Amino acid sequence: MRTALQLGVLALLVCVAGARAEDKPAKPPEGFAPLFDGKTLGGWKATGKADVWTAEGGAIVCKGGSGGYLLTEKEYGDFEFRCEYKWEKEGGNSGIALRTPEKGDPAYAGMEIQLIDDQNWEKVHKFKLAPYQHTGSIYDVQPAKEANNKAIGQWNSVKIVCKGRKVTIEQNGAVLVDANLDDYKAKQEKNHPGLGRDKGRIGFQSYNTRVEFRNVWIKELK
Repeated sequence: MRTALQLGVLALLVCVAGARAEDKPAKPPEGFAPLFDGKTLGGWKATGKADVWTAEGGAIVCKGGSGGYLLTEKEYGDFEFRCEYKWEKEGGNSGIALRTPEKGDPAYAGMEIQLIDDQNWEKVHKFKLAPYQHTGSIYDVQPAKEANNKAIGQWNSVKIVCKGRKVTIEQNGAVLVDANLDDYKAKQEKNHPGLGRDKGRIGFQSYNTRVEFRNVWIKELK
């Protein structure tokens, strides 16, 4: 018969093992290819300070600001993209670049999907976000529905499908954006030429605080 102390220790060990399993990078689902080998930044190129970006613990790590974007060397057209991200502290801001050229601001020359600490931003930075600046939004194009962000230090999941003119964005299993880019022809003509691109690079933004990305996978669509 186990004592109360033995049962308590056993429960603690199970929790620790579970936490370690959850924190370990996973294998790509069937049909998906990894964009990150878990050890190096091979296949990626920084547009700003390269030393802001590193690979550690099975994750792509942005250590702070001034790194611009870390972009894939390969271009992608129609695809399903998945990744996970987490913040080190409150007030973080980042983004995912889609169909962007190597040069230019991806938010306009391509598309940027916003990732931000919605709940703590105003407290930390003392100003409110515009609707199109919240997590999941196509930056300066289509605002997202309210995101269900995990606590700081926990992993959030992202799923993005680009198929022709349709862009769907999910975070933590909830659809935040289901857009038809043809609805934004005026924005495309004014200051978002990237909305007209049918392929380009994928990448992550360096904006302010540390952010990590893991389980970075893609499935090209026909």
